[in-house]
Formats: sequence, structure tokens, C-alpha cells
Amino acid sequence: MLSKNHTMKVPINFIHVGWGTALLALSGINAGSAPKPDVRLFDFSQPDAVRPWRVVNDDVMGGVSTSQFLWKEGVAVFKGTVSLENNGGFASVRTQPGEHDLTGTDAFVIRVRGDGRRYKFTVRTEGRYNAALYQASFETRQGEWQEIKLPFSQFTPTWRGRILRDVPPLDPAKVNSVGFLIADKQAGPFRLEIGWIRATRSNGE
Repeated sequence: MLSKNHTMKVPINFIHVGWGTALLALSGINAGSAPKPDVRLFDFSQPDAVRPWRVVNDDVMGGVSTSQFLWKEGVAVFKGTVSLENNGGFASVRTQPGEHDLTGTDAFVIRVRGDGRRYKFTVRTEGRYNAALYQASFETRQGEWQEIKLPFSQFTPTWRGRILRDVPPLDPAKVNSVGFLIADKQAGPFRLEIGWIRATRSNGE
């Protein structure tokens, strides 16, 4: 990222990326350095940004957990109640399928304010219902905004909670859907606010 004392101006362009209009900011840190892509996938400052998202809870397997995904005062809110009854225990939300090429990036960065519980950021690279779900866990701090970087290398391929073997690593060129999941084996209410989601290239930082 640019330091506070860095004054170099960088070009900003808009590109169309399937889910809508994303911001691509190309910034160089030092003279002669390679461009550093920064793709903003979702900015929840406007209510329309929540429209492509759909809730998927454990009721698909007989559970009774509930959740909502809504817009409020410039952020998206993922909230509900996790129940462990009927072998349930998870709630999730994800975007509708839409091919998106994140070539040149190597990490997601999310701006969130949570409730102290553990969540997972999820990614799909195929539209099939039984496709692998890549996931990376992150911890939240009660009532505190955080910017959390999730390198692609930390994402684990899973299917219904089971780790998949012989599955290739997350391919940024094939991102099809992203989402959030709570499955921390704790019953009770939860609330996660999301300011924005972007993909970036860390360049070893």
C-alpha cells in the first residue's frame, strides 16, 4: 500500500466484471516497480450491492439455523441465529454465479465489523452445486472494524465441511462466486457487517 507521505498520482480506471462495475486501481510504489492490481469486487456503500447475494442455511440438510443479508446505513449486514439442532450448525450467504478473472492478484481483503465469533470467507470456481468450496477462516473482534487480508494460498477446498484431496489450489482466474459462512459449532445469534471486498496483489508484503 502507499505510505502516508507518498504523493505520486496513479491512474484509476473502471472495468466491467460480471457482478457489476468494479474499481481497478493500478498503483506503483517505487519508480520502476511492477503495477499492483487492486480490484474492488463489492462496495456496500450503496444498497444495490446486496442484490446478487443469496442466503443458504443448514435447512437444506434439515437444520433450523436462520440468517439474513441486508443493507443498512452504508454496509451489508449478515446476521441470524445458528442452531445445532437436527445436525445443523451453519448459516451462509454467497453471490450468484458470475465468471470473474482475478489474474494478477493473490489475496482477498475484506473490511468487516464482527461480534467476536469466527467466520469463513468462501470462494467457488465452478457453478455446479457440488463444486468445491474454497474457504479461509478469520477471527473478528467485538464491535471493531478490521481490514483482513486472506491470501489465496490459505484457502482450503472443501465439500460439505470435508477437506478435499487431489483438488487444485484456488485459481484466481476462475472465481465464480464469493461468500461468508459461519460454522463455529456455537449456537446463538451472530452479526457480521461488511464494508467492502476486494482482491489485491501483496507483492510479498
